[in-house]
Amino acid sequence: MRLDVQSIIHTPGGGIEFNEELDFSDVDFGGVYPAVRPVSVVGAVRNVAGMLSLTADIDTVLACVCDRCGAAFDKPFHLGVERMLATELEDEENDDILLLDDGAFELDELAREAFILNMDTKTLCREDCKGLCSGCGANLNFEACRCKKEIDPRWAALQKLL
Repeated sequence: MRLDVQSIIHTPGGGIEFNEELDFSDVDFGGVYPAVRPVSVVGAVRNVAGMLSLTADIDTVLACVCDRCGAAFDKPFHLGVERMLATELEDEENDDILLLDDGAFELDELAREAFILNMDTKTLCREDCKGLCSGCGANLNFEACRCKKEIDPRWAALQKLL
């Protein structure tokens, strides 16, 4: 969605609010598409002392798979975004300022970029997830390991005494 802020560029105290539902179901994270639900982007652009300031909240619920145990779970996702908007840049190296194109910018591109850059690289169903046993494959969160304990051959003679 293209958001035109031309009307408030020279209006101190002016503002434009937005409330959009975006589809990020095509965003791939290592073969997984976690954004199966709509992504809500709610915020405003305000002219504060001649500077355009954008604030937005990005919210959704992600369909995730635990990296330790492989269990599927839903994870709430919330991100606050703050950016300054400008019609021209003096410093090309500043990534915090969003350059306007004819007094407008693409809200969905901004939200998509922020969403991708703030995704977790590792997802866990819970902080204390024990994962799977590498031997028997048991989910250690719910059951004990079924692996038979192997005895070091150097101690096998002592095992016979037991």
